[in-house]
Amino acid sequence: MTSAHVDTFVRDNLPAPDRQPIFLFDSPELQFPAQLNASSLLDEAVRRGRADSAAVLWSGGSWSYRDLIGQANRVACVLRDDLELAPGNRVLIHAPNTPLTIAIWWGVLRAGGIAVTTMPMLRAFELKTIIEKARISRAFVHSSLESEFKSAGAQVHTMYFGAAELEARVARAPPDFAPVNTASDDPAIIAFTSGTTGQPKGCVHYHRDLLAMARTFSHHIVQPSPTDVFCGTPPFAFTFGLGASVVFPAACGAATAIPAAPGFEPLADAIAEHKVTTLFTAPTGYRALTKIVDRRLASLHTCVSAGEHLPQATSDAWRDATGIRLIDGIGSTEMIHIFVSARGDDIRPGATGKAVPGYIAAVVDDAMRPLPAGETGRLAVRGPTGCRYLADARQSGYVMDGWNITGDLYRTDEDGYFWFVSRADDMIISSGYNIAAPEVENALLAHDEVAEVAVIGVPDEERGQICKAFVVLRTGAAPSEATKIALQDFVKKTIAPYKYPRAIAFVDALPKTHTGKLQRYRLKDAP
Repeated sequence: MTSAHVDTFVRDNLPAPDRQPIFLFDSPELQFPAQLNASSLLDEAVRRGRADSAAVLWSGGSWSYRDLIGQANRVACVLRDDLELAPGNRVLIHAPNTPLTIAIWWGVLRAGGIAVTTMPMLRAFELKTIIEKARISRAFVHSSLESEFKSAGAQVHTMYFGAAELEARVARAPPDFAPVNTASDDPAIIAFTSGTTGQPKGCVHYHRDLLAMARTFSHHIVQPSPTDVFCGTPPFAFTFGLGASVVFPAACGAATAIPAAPGFEPLADAIAEHKVTTLFTAPTGYRALTKIVDRRLASLHTCVSAGEHLPQATSDAWRDATGIRLIDGIGSTEMIHIFVSARGDDIRPGATGKAVPGYIAAVVDDAMRPLPAGETGRLAVRGPTGCRYLADARQSGYVMDGWNITGDLYRTDEDGYFWFVSRADDMIISSGYNIAAPEVENALLAHDEVAEVAVIGVPDEERGQICKAFVVLRTGAAPSEATKIALQDFVKKTIAPYKYPRAIAFVDALPKTHTGKLQRYRLKDAP
């Protein structure tokens, strides 16, 4: 392989080969050419006859694949001619999900840059951390986010869009650009973790990794067709959203629809307007949509849930409301996308699923020995993608003996299904009993008055720890001592009584990341 990167900063700061996981490329679809630019997915869609088919849809407009390639090429020209991008330079994309954001992302790859897409809600100090760690030299920033970006104080060649600056320059650029002939193992993106523990890590993924996630999870589990229309709530900066709304549609020549605004009512409107068939969002999103199920959702046939554990109560409620069984899955920024899942008749509600074709997974003990069915241990994964932190000592905590150790506790059943128990740091030990916080949460969510809940362990002199539940009640339910007792009694009747939450705090909302993941560490100091 011949790297096209003149700027080798990222490659120079990858973990040493013996600190990286073992990668698997066993199936024919995971054989990649030595030279590969992931943006070739767009060109392949055109070669398959999709040039005039919809690629991006939004309220009041659309781009065909011919249009999208033209826009991406113009962005690449701007990078080369105006911003003097050298292959391997990092390009920050700080923007909400918009059609032009998609074109910019593809344009960065076509120009040989490394895309660093960031959450729109990041504050200046968070942006500064990412800019410094990734040594960002160029940036495309949406005008609505200009103030916070400028407050970061970064000395970066920047173009703003959403207020005509970049749009005008792109309109003048030529629509033709020969994609840089990158190697399949040239870095393509740096995806920063969403910071559930407070300090994000930069996960480096190659051009081949972008195709691998489409050829594994999307191909085998989502099973899309060119006539499908994708839509979802995850930001493109979240690799769950990058796959759902950018890579997966392009890989099969399908379309992606962009809601007009954040929120679940605009999402439902977008589903109706564009006849969306394939939806990606977190369990929180499905719980919200369940309350507003109407004809706007009639076109859906495939619904994927990830980002946090899917309680069976949420899966059942969605099935009851729509007739569609949710595809659950576990993925991570380190692995780029979902690696354990199931679809159709293979789904067992409450179980995450089995290893996605292309991956292998196991439940292991602290000595990395496989555990038998029924025993709880750490989830270990290998496949065509894996963890490569950018200049981060925490690499050794995620990769052990060639396996990716996700930080999740799981068990398997006799049929090889993986069942989520908890995050490794969410296990509560009370009076010698191990209590998984999600199990208590699932019990509480089954109560009619509970909308959302998070359970953590808090210190207790007598028991070491006790379960404390932070509960968001449904509209009309009143927080009171009587409600607290009713919830505790409900849990005692649902699961083993020793697991009930001895402390309950009623809150208006739970702390979450920009991707919707619960930030349990912020609850540790809550009253």
